[in-house]
Amino acid sequence: MVQSSAGGAGPDEAVPEEALPEEATWPRVVGLLFVTFILFLIVSLSISAGVLVAFPFLALTMMLGLRRMPVAVAAVFAVFVAVGVPARGGVWYFERGWAIVLAGWFVVLTMRWPRSRFFPRALAAVAATTALVGLLLTVRPGSWALVDWLITEGLMRSASVIAQGLILSDPEAYTTAGLNTAYELTRQFAGFFPALLGLSSLAGLAVAWWAYVRLSAGSGPGLGPLRDFRFNDHLVWLLLIGLTLVVFGTGEGWTSGGGNAVVFMGGLYAMRGAGVLLFLSGGLTGFGFLFLVVGMLFLWPVMISGALLVGVGDTWFDLRSKARAIAGGKS
Repeated sequence: MVQSSAGGAGPDEAVPEEALPEEATWPRVVGLLFVTFILFLIVSLSISAGVLVAFPFLALTMMLGLRRMPVAVAAVFAVFVAVGVPARGGVWYFERGWAIVLAGWFVVLTMRWPRSRFFPRALAAVAATTALVGLLLTVRPGSWALVDWLITEGLMRSASVIAQGLILSDPEAYTTAGLNTAYELTRQFAGFFPALLGLSSLAGLAVAWWAYVRLSAGSGPGLGPLRDFRFNDHLVWLLLIGLTLVVFGTGEGWTSGGGNAVVFMGGLYAMRGAGVLLFLSGGLTGFGFLFLVVGMLFLWPVMISGALLVGVGDTWFDLRSKARAIAGGKS
């Protein structure tokens, strides 16, 4: 990592190794937007995924500059997304408070280490935001309970609307016991909100960074391809510690923390596994894309679990390096 010599850093100065080749990057960004939206849709329909893109983008424009007219136009649009429709509910304040802190950390880390790759900066920003917000919620008794209640209530409200629609469509197909079970699973699933918020934050930062790089420089992908995605192998300990807490946790708080660590790292390792599979297959063909869509619709637990196992295995076996060595030996 090389520190900037003076002042801020432009987008092509910050991540030169990610902006060298000119290639089609729309698919990966559309995918990141989709992931950001789905993760928030799972947690609560009352939370806007757009703020996780808008606030970091605005922070980048304020600190690194409006270099071209498209950036200024996008910044105006981002202001409207960031403000949204003011509401009295606590979720409106929480989501924007989180996004502001996240954006601030990401910009600070970008200016401090302008030549580092995107993912380490984004992961560090999410970790720092989690620590700071967690500290603020801890020093104010009852704050986390309030946030937890707001998220759970929003998710249960959304589940209730869906259940009412299903009952109206076919009253005989849905029993009271089945609906109660669905509500209980929804309540338990809301406990993974911190992990899903972290994954959504990473996706939102990726979209914001890509947009700023593309609109400011006019070229360069801004983000590395998924087939090369990897992260520090030592993070596997976070996954292992989380599993240990889930299995041997002595209290609800420890078990919940371990479960969130498993979900968060599980999402990252699933992405890493997808990158390995994409690398080994040589790319995603039209038939492969169709197979992926059908598989995710009907066999998504198997698909995600398989990618997760491949990603974890890559920590020890470095499958892509071995594949390069084999290919080099054959040539």
